[in-house]
Order: sequence, then C-alpha cells, then structure tokens
Amino acid sequence: MLPAERKHQIMELIRKKKTLKISDLSEIFEVSEMTIHRDIKPLIEEGMIIKTFGGISLNQEKHEEVKNTQDCIYCYRPINQRLAYRLILQDQSIETTCCAHCGLLRHQQLGDKVLQAICPDFLLQTTISAASSWFLMDTSLILGCCQPQVLSFQNKEHAEKFASGFGGKIYSYSDATEEIFNRMQGGHKGCCD
Repeated sequence: MLPAERKHQIMELIRKKKTLKISDLSEIFEVSEMTIHRDIKPLIEEGMIIKTFGGISLNQEKHEEVKNTQDCIYCYRPINQRLAYRLILQDQSIETTCCAHCGLLRHQQLGDKVLQAICPDFLLQTTISAASSWFLMDTSLILGCCQPQVLSFQNKEHAEKFASGFGGKIYSYSDATEEIFNRMQGGHKGCCD
C-alpha cells in the first residue's frame, strides 16, 4: 500500500473512531510503528490529528474547519475549480479532489462505490464524464498542483493539439488510472507522498 493511501485510510479511521493507538494502526496496516509515525507526521503538522500518549486523536475543531472548506478529499490541498475532479458515490454524496491526479487515485480506491466521475475539460471548461475523457500527463505547462500532473480533455484531438505545443503523453481513462497508480507506487515524488 502506498504511504498516501495509508495516510488517507488513517484519516478515515480516525474520523470514525476519534482515537486510535499507534500499535493498532501498525497491526491494521501490517507495517511497523515507525512507518505509522512517518505516515501521521504530516497529519499532525497540518493539525488534523493530535498526538496522544501511545496514539492519536482527531482534532475535532480542525476537522470541522476542513469539512466546511473546499479541500481535496485525497491530498487535502485547496481545490482549484478549473481542475476539480468529482466522484458521485452510491449514497449520493459527492467527493471532490483538487485535480485528476488525486481523482484517479481516489476513484481507484473507492472502486464500485463510485456511480459517476466528472471532471472539467481543460480547454473548454465544460463538465465531462471522466470515463470517456482523455488524460494528458507530463506536459511542460506546470499548474502547481499534484505531480505527475494530469489534465483532462473531452476530445482526443484537443489533447493531441495541446500536447503538440506543451508535450506530454495522452491516455484513456483506464490507462491513465493504471499509469498514475504505477507511478505513485513506484516511488514517484509528488504532493500525495
């Protein structure tokens, strides 16, 4: 399991249980307590959780603050609506990520719980179905979001024309999901590490 995925699952667990022991997390994720300490360090620094003797607790005040703002459900960065990726779940709730990078990772994580995923066409700024989109990675245009950066396009032709000017490689939805997962698993450094 990737550190980013473990971090996300730790946040989900702490939201449900409010307090957890480090030793319990170590057993749940089958990693050392030292690995858990590394995973929770950024969450403590962000104020999402509070370190307690032998465990962690949810910082309820910070949790309410984040819940009421528009932060990425996956990496907790502020959401830029120009890049936002939305997941509509079976319970009719909507999760929003800051970009297609986090959206593809979260979509894969949730699996069958997702009814539909939508994202903006990068050029036209229209809402499109993620499953029928084309995704461009490794462009020279850096937008300051998660790396590797992933831009979505409704038309493959538009993605190709954009790539001819800014470089990059074009992927279908399923290929983009596999590529981003493999890169993150392979130790690619990005905002989600």
